[in-house]
Amino acid sequence: MISLLFEAYHYFLANQPRFWAATTQHLWISSVALAISTVIGLPIGIWAAHQARIGQWAINAFGALRLVPSLALLFLMQPYLGIGALPAMVALTLLAIPPILIATYAGIRAVDGDVREAARGMGMTTAQILWRVELPLALPSIVGGVRTAAVEVIASATLAAFIGGGGLGIFITRGYALFDTRIMLVGAIPVALLALAAELVLGWTQRRLASNLGTAT
Repeated sequence: MISLLFEAYHYFLANQPRFWAATTQHLWISSVALAISTVIGLPIGIWAAHQARIGQWAINAFGALRLVPSLALLFLMQPYLGIGALPAMVALTLLAIPPILIATYAGIRAVDGDVREAARGMGMTTAQILWRVELPLALPSIVGGVRTAAVEVIASATLAAFIGGGGLGIFITRGYALFDTRIMLVGAIPVALLALAAELVLGWTQRRLASNLGTAT
């Protein structure tokens, strides 16, 4: 195993320009998909939390997307958007929306009704209650949803290589096609490290927010 890692390292040294270009593309695809999914999932989660029964239908509908395999989503985009980075971004965005939406919904719903009533008694409007009370209290849950989405997107972005989307998945697919494990490792190890970094950073942020919230209360 150690000798295989050394061989992968030598392959990496010999292909650095290609590796760094693939890493940049992988991060770009993942970041754009995560940003768009946050912009979509956050307001829908807030709306769903305030709509009770109708909101639950929205949660169930988006939650069903998590049952569709990532590779299937990528190939479903291909007939409509062609090949390349765009269909990969759309598929990854659809993959990332449910955890963010559900976490936002859960966070807002978990806010104590007495806290809302106290804010309303102080003369706050509905918008002020949302921005000054509900969202700050729900923030740890929302960050938790973003953490889950980030890890899923970074890992699933490797599949973009199957439809010409680039990223670190090109090393995995090339290594698989050539039966060359060292090439696959050059793609797989960085993806695992990126996913782990996202998990650690966002996990730390979530715990810090929850700790600060507990201290404040």
